[in-house]
Amino acid sequence: MSKTGRSGVEDIKASSDHLRGSLPEELASDAPAFAKDSAQLLKFHGVYQQEDRDTRRARAAEGRGGERICMVRASVPGGVLDAEQYLALDRLAGEVADGTLRVTTRQGVQYHFTRKDDLATLIGTLNRHLVTTLAACGDVVRNVMCCPAPLAGRPAGEHLLDVAAELSRNLKPKTETYWQLWVDGERIASAAAPPDRDEAGSGEAETEPLYGPTYLPRKFKIGFAYPGDNCVDVYTHDIGIVPDVAGQRVGGFTILVGGGLGMSHNKPSTYPRLADPLCRATADELFEVVSAIIGVQRDHGDRADRRHARLKYLVDDWGLDRFRAEVERRLGRRLAVPAPLAWPATDDHLGWHGQQDGRWFLGLPVPSGRIADDGIRLRTALRRVVERFRPGVRLTPRQDVLLTGIAEGDREAVDQELRAHGVAAVEALRPIERHALACPAMPTCGLALAEAERALPGVIADLKAVADSLGLGDEPLHVRLTGCPNGCARPYSTEIGIVGRGVDRYAVFLGGDADGTRLTSRYADQVDRARLGDVLRPVLAAFRDERRPGERFGDFCDRAGVDALRARFVPDEPATTRSRRQPAAAVRA
Repeated sequence: MSKTGRSGVEDIKASSDHLRGSLPEELASDAPAFAKDSAQLLKFHGVYQQEDRDTRRARAAEGRGGERICMVRASVPGGVLDAEQYLALDRLAGEVADGTLRVTTRQGVQYHFTRKDDLATLIGTLNRHLVTTLAACGDVVRNVMCCPAPLAGRPAGEHLLDVAAELSRNLKPKTETYWQLWVDGERIASAAAPPDRDEAGSGEAETEPLYGPTYLPRKFKIGFAYPGDNCVDVYTHDIGIVPDVAGQRVGGFTILVGGGLGMSHNKPSTYPRLADPLCRATADELFEVVSAIIGVQRDHGDRADRRHARLKYLVDDWGLDRFRAEVERRLGRRLAVPAPLAWPATDDHLGWHGQQDGRWFLGLPVPSGRIADDGIRLRTALRRVVERFRPGVRLTPRQDVLLTGIAEGDREAVDQELRAHGVAAVEALRPIERHALACPAMPTCGLALAEAERALPGVIADLKAVADSLGLGDEPLHVRLTGCPNGCARPYSTEIGIVGRGVDRYAVFLGGDADGTRLTSRYADQVDRARLGDVLRPVLAAFRDERRPGERFGDFCDRAGVDALRARFVPDEPATTRSRRQPAAAVRA
C-alpha cells in the first residue's frame, strides 16, 4: 500500500494524466521493454507486457534478463466481426505476432509474442478496421459479451447484439491519449468512439465523466445472455443482463450484480461468487441503471486492496438491499423487481444451424480458442472460407467461431474446404472434447502457476480413457482448466474445474453445472497432472452407479455433496474452508 492509503496502482492512475504517463517517450525509445508504471497503464490500452517464460532459465544462465514480449487484446463486443475485419486480424497475426489468433472466453482476440516496436502497427491497423484495443484490459468496463448465435426462431437476437455494442461504445473511456498514441491523433470512426464524439478535442487532460481521474478500483465485466441460453455464463459477471423479448425488439432487461470468479489459493477472504438479481430496467433505462451501478463501484469499491476490489466484494460487504438502495438514491427512483429466470437450453452453437433470414451459420470448434496451423490447418482453412464465401465471423464465449450468413447452396463447399485442411466436423468430437476450455497460461501469462492450454489435450485424453473404461464415454462432461486461480476459463461455474497450484499440480473442483448457475467446491488439492484421471475415477464410477435417470455429473456431485464425496474417495484431503457465495435466485428449468 502507498502512503496515500491506496494501492500503488491507484497512485499510478492518479498521476497518469488520463493514461498517458511516460508512454509516448517510452514508445519512442529504443529500450526493449516498458517501465513498471507504464506497463500498468498499457493495460488500459489493451496491452499486457509479459515474459517468455520458456526462455527464462536459459537466459538467466547466460546472464541475461527475461525476454519481454507483449500480449495485445482486441475488444469485439458480442464477438461480431465482418469478413474484412477478420481477414485483417488474420494478416496481423502473421505480421506482428506469433502466427496465431486466440479467441478469448470473453469473445475478444489476443495476439501473443508481439514486440514493443510492433505495437503501433498492430493497434493502428486494428483501429483502421474499426476494431479497438481500448479498455480490453485495465480497471474499466471490458469487452461487453453477448450470445452471438443468429438462430432461426430467436426473436430480437440481432437487436440484442446491437444493444450490447451500443452499451460497449458508451462505456469506453473518453481519454484522448489512446488516439494520440496509436492512431496518430487521427479522428476515424471506430468501435472505441460513439458517432457523436466531440471532434474538436484539444489533447489536453480531459475529464472522464463516468470513470473519473482514477477509473475503477478493478476490472469490470458485463455480459448479455439471451433468455434461456446461458452460453455467456451471465452469473459470473459484475453486471449480467438478460432481456425480455417482445417481437423482434427487446422490451426490457433483468439486471444481475456481483458476479466474479477470481480468487487466491492462500487468501480465504477471496472467493468466486455468482451474481444476484438486482432489478428490472426498460430499454430506455438500461444505460442509466448500468452507469449508476458502475458509479457505486467507482466511489465505494476497495482501492486499498486489489484482491478485494471487485464489485462482488462490495455487494457482499454491504448486502444486496443496501447496494440497491444506493443505486436507487443515485437514480432518484425505486428500481423495478427483477423477473424470474430459467435456463432450459444452454448451447455451444456448434455445427450447422438455420438463421432467421433463411441462410445458415456453422459453429466451428477451436481447441482452447487457438486459431493456428498446428496439426490441423485451422487458420488457413478459416482464411480460405472467409475469402471465398465472405461470411460474418462471430466469436463465442466458449472460444469457438461461428461463420454466419452462408447460403444453402454453399454449405457443402464450405464443408469440403474445411475437410481439405484437416478440420473435422463437430460431430467427430467426443462430448468431453467439445466442451473443454483452457486459458493460455504458460509460457506467456505471468500469473500462471501451471500449464493449461498446452496441458489440456493430455488431460482430456486421460479423462476420456477413464470415462471409456467406466462406460461413460458419451457423457457430456464439462471440463475447464486454468493455470492459476484467477479463473479465466471459468472453472468455478462448471462440472469439473481444474486449477493450477504449482508446476504440474492442480486443485480439482466439482459440483457446478453445465448451465453456469452453481459454483463448484474443492474436491482435491495438490494433484499431480498425471494423477488427475485416477483422482476422478472413483467419483465418476459412483456417478455411473448412483445417478438418477437423466442426471448430469455436476448435478450428481451437488446432490451427493462434494464434502461427502471427498470423505469417501479422498480421505486424506482436508475439508473445504473457503467462503463460497451462491446467487440468490439462479433457477434451472
